[in-house]
Amino acid sequence: MSYTLNKVEQLNSQKNALKTVWADGKTSSFHYLWLRDNCPTNFHPDTHERFFDLLSVSDDIHPTKVNFDNENLIIDWSEGDDSGMHQSTYSLEWLHNHAYSGDLKKDQGTNYESWSGDFAPSIPRVDHNQIMKDDAALLDWMKALDKFGLTIIENMPNTEEAVSHTAERISFLRETNFGLTYDVVSTPKPINLAYTSMALPLHTDLPNQEVPPGYQFLHCLANESEGGESIYVDSLRVLEDMRKDEPEKFQLLADTAVPFRFHDTTCDLRQHHSMINLDSFGNIIEIKYNAHIADIFDMSEDIMHDFYLAYRDLMRRFKGPEYKIKLKLNA
Repeated sequence: MSYTLNKVEQLNSQKNALKTVWADGKTSSFHYLWLRDNCPTNFHPDTHERFFDLLSVSDDIHPTKVNFDNENLIIDWSEGDDSGMHQSTYSLEWLHNHAYSGDLKKDQGTNYESWSGDFAPSIPRVDHNQIMKDDAALLDWMKALDKFGLTIIENMPNTEEAVSHTAERISFLRETNFGLTYDVVSTPKPINLAYTSMALPLHTDLPNQEVPPGYQFLHCLANESEGGESIYVDSLRVLEDMRKDEPEKFQLLADTAVPFRFHDTTCDLRQHHSMINLDSFGNIIEIKYNAHIADIFDMSEDIMHDFYLAYRDLMRRFKGPEYKIKLKLNA
């Protein structure tokens, strides 16, 4: 963005806001309460946290004087501190970057990019040694993980601790009732389908938790048996298509809370969540889908049948071969 575009050509004081005309002719408005709340003097110089008490000014605070030059907007306010006067100075570049209205209103989308079955050759692959030692490689990997939701790390050490050490390059691990890490192996008396030899249907883990995992790391230590392939489907692509094809069914899944439950001999964990999570701008940001620990549905009788139809539609879509990636991880 050219710095010239950040210059102001004209300011117009309105009832509750300052209308700004920029050098390129684009306009934006900044409300007085927003401006006063974001005065640079409101923030601690070290922590950068706001310590200003917004209730210390009235609803109708307004500028008594407004000036601008090539770099800053300067406002004298109708209400001030103990001396009776307060002046705020805002960088024009900062205002331009934080404009929330008019021609400069931001598109509040996400960085996510959905994919289908033909994505398999393009799955981002990174070298373990690089991301452990090189911060630039780590950042590139994290960007790819955020964008696509699926990456493969090659040349992992053959140790049980390697997966934890790798994940901790990003941040701390969050413990669940299964511990910080757990082994996916077949056991005689399983407490979870993951501990059986059965093929697991597509799912996301732990929707019975208040906050299900954001990222999960699976480390293949041994895979010499018949079968054992991993199947991946991008729920974002599935939901994008469902939203386009069946918007009412999509919205029903997004609006209706579903009970999920996991229980064994030591714990009983339950939560109600909608299967589809949208952010405040309507972007698809999360799915909680796990048919084998969905509890007994308890939504209103007025929507029960329609909900099942929407749920079955989603299930069919997840089984669609056009979405599926199937590969066997190397030990």
